[in-house]
Amino acid sequence: MSHPYAQELGDFLRARRNRLHPHDVGLEPGGRRKVSGLRREELALLAGLSTDYYQRMEQGREVRPSDDVLDALAGALGLDDEERRHLFGLAHAARRPVPTHPDRGPEHVPESTRRLLRLMDTPALVLGRHLDLLAWNPMAQALFGDPADHAPDRLNMLLLLFDHTLTRERTCPGWEQQALDYIAMMRSAVGSDPTHPRATAIVGELSIRSDDFRRLWARHDVRESVSGTKTFRVPEVGDIALDWDTYPLPGNPGPVMLVFTAEPGSADADRLQLLATLKVTRTSRRSAPAAPG
Repeated sequence: MSHPYAQELGDFLRARRNRLHPHDVGLEPGGRRKVSGLRREELALLAGLSTDYYQRMEQGREVRPSDDVLDALAGALGLDDEERRHLFGLAHAARRPVPTHPDRGPEHVPESTRRLLRLMDTPALVLGRHLDLLAWNPMAQALFGDPADHAPDRLNMLLLLFDHTLTRERTCPGWEQQALDYIAMMRSAVGSDPTHPRATAIVGELSIRSDDFRRLWARHDVRESVSGTKTFRVPEVGDIALDWDTYPLPGNPGPVMLVFTAEPGSADADRLQLLATLKVTRTSRRSAPAAPG
């Protein structure tokens, strides 16, 4: 059985190799090709490695590349800084024995972080290392809906994003890009612990039931934290376009805070405030005592 980190390293190298084309690296395609990306022997040549050695790396076999070899591969593959860190992290982990009792304790959100969430006047939530929803504020609840409507083990951003009962979300501008962002964050988490049961369960379920997920997961994109813009379609107030950013919280790996903001004074800010007001009004009505009969 191959080392889980070595297997993850091989899969990552293969995905990055398939992303490149001969003309990207100054090579002539030459004749009919069975693969769309670079051949193994072409990448090995660019990195100054033997084809057999590189092939064993992709296959996840017992190979412990030196940092010089990793440097050469990162250069040949044109990796960015985050991808480079991911490559080195996987390779270094593959050199060590698989831990028999890895640290997989439950994730906790400090009370001070929960207080901060409640004080924020914009939607914010805390995601665990595998994108489980750990905490949220009232503004996030107004925007996303009540988390109590879902079973605790379904409160995961990837599971919710690919939920077939919520396909209307896929008509929103930028749905696929946000899916790629979340998947890239999950890839980073998997890189730090390839056999974690929670990651295995989420990726396994989505790989079975979602063609879109399988296609995007196969890209092997990695991101520790990301940002972007998402348009929410809210029937009560109309479309709201919000910028979102992730902020790492203490821990290694630790949770992240996901914060959505609107440009002050914009129509989106006005709609977000209206949504919050409607939320408060509905909550007040539910909690008000019944009139005497």
